[in-house]
Amino acid sequence: MTESSVAPIRIVLADDDEDDRLMAREAFAISLLTNPLDEVSDGVELMEHLYGLLENNKPLPGLILLDLNMPRMDGREALAEIKGHPELRRIPVVVLTTSKAEEDIYRTYDLGVNSFISKPISFDGLVAVMGELGRYWLEMVELPKSA
Repeated sequence: MTESSVAPIRIVLADDDEDDRLMAREAFAISLLTNPLDEVSDGVELMEHLYGLLENNKPLPGLILLDLNMPRMDGREALAEIKGHPELRRIPVVVLTTSKAEEDIYRTYDLGVNSFISKPISFDGLVAVMGELGRYWLEMVELPKSA
């Protein structure tokens, strides 16, 4: 298989704020990241999405962008479930949240998060973060084939 025939890495964005999801989509577009982006609004939807992919033998995402403070199942609970599951634990998870609380940083790393990023205040800052995330996770890092 040639490099150009490899399917692009799918990203899942889990964030309950519709405006934040819209800004993330726009920031990806401006950063020229054309990877498929699936969106869910809370941890329950995220886990249903991931388990659905597993049940249907579909490729898992190569990256999850996870907000912490969501209804029903928050990002911490979803992260714990992902990292505790033998088939999901290899998926890199980047927390992208408004929280800057030291407790959240320590707790998410203890749960196995791959990176913790506080959401920038400005849209330009978000564009810069998404561009750097894309370059790092989608161009530089070698991801497991199963992810």
